[in-house]
Amino acid sequence: MNRPLWAPWRIKYIRSEKENECFLCRVLSEDSDRENLILFRGECCAVVMNRYPYNNGHLMVCPNRHIADFANLTPEEDREMCELNRRAIAALRAVMQPEGFNIGTNIGTAAGAGLKDHLHRHIVPRWVGDTNFMAVIGDTHVVPEALTQTYDLLLTELKK
Repeated sequence: MNRPLWAPWRIKYIRSEKENECFLCRVLSEDSDRENLILFRGECCAVVMNRYPYNNGHLMVCPNRHIADFANLTPEEDREMCELNRRAIAALRAVMQPEGFNIGTNIGTAAGAGLKDHLHRHIVPRWVGDTNFMAVIGDTHVVPEALTQTYDLLLTELKK
């Protein structure tokens, strides 16, 4: 089967010049939360939507500080990361009704970290059947809702 697959949201990332600076540090230092897809800012950590998601609602929880490993978290950062994990999962459940989650952290390039110097935890909502032929044979992900639409739904829930 030789059919083209359409995933226009990826081309901006593919063609863009890659940042030399940490994109999490950059977006966390700016005031444009909606533009930067920052859903929630805590005292030490934040919840950010992944701009190039594996699935609709793919979130990242990260410390505000530029640190690469759990060993460098303060007790306050560690507690807040866990609390924001819990809140992010609750918001995703309320808004998107996923049937499961993949939650994980890639530490180091060998573990698959695309951003190896700023610790972040991925929260990916999952539904039965969401790993369909598009992702398996087409190396393409289907995201059925605009990021800003998902942002608005989750923002309301996380502010509760």
